[in-house]
Amino acid sequence: MKLSNQHKGIGMTSQRTRDRLIMQLQDLGIKDERVLSVMRKIPRHLFVAEALASRAYENTALPIGLGQTISQPYIVARMTELLIEDGLPENVLEVGTGSGYQSAVLASLIPRVFSVERIRPLQERAKKVLNDIGFKNISFKHSDGSWGWNACGPYDAILAAAAPVEIPLKLLEQLNIGAKLVIPVGEEGKQVLQRITRTVSAYEVETIEPVSFVPFLKGRL
Repeated sequence: MKLSNQHKGIGMTSQRTRDRLIMQLQDLGIKDERVLSVMRKIPRHLFVAEALASRAYENTALPIGLGQTISQPYIVARMTELLIEDGLPENVLEVGTGSGYQSAVLASLIPRVFSVERIRPLQERAKKVLNDIGFKNISFKHSDGSWGWNACGPYDAILAAAAPVEIPLKLLEQLNIGAKLVIPVGEEGKQVLQRITRTVSAYEVETIEPVSFVPFLKGRL
């Protein structure tokens, strides 16, 4: 990741502002120093509209257009922490590129990131920002996330940034043995974050905490 002076930010996008966000995340229980370190460096203001840049380091979700949001920093940190708790995976499938911010966090930690997005304009915008910052280890696909990306699997980890009512079987099938899927699940207003670990004979499910995500939709736009 290579940051120019523009990327580093000033005022409400400065490093001091980012450091305050990291302190908030620590106060909320985020402990993994690897996650905190990369989130301290990544310029979140580049992943939102310029009019919202001054709010980029608030611990809140923000709109990115087309009915989608950039996830709350706490949720990005928590999901990443859950994914790498037992060791860094070699590859990860991200379902829902969205703004590209979660992609940047993952790609700062994991050698290969495969990211699918059903809304092409969002994907193209995220791809440009990520390329401009210097990420070279992210592959993109315009696809319905429920299909996953079978050709590049199986994966050591999968992270989903939208909530299905039920977990798509095709995602579970693309996990390596011992791999983890971190995903919000449930109807609107009743969603919970889950971590599913694939074992030799089963899928072990942990329910982590209540969350609020955009719904997991089928089809491409």
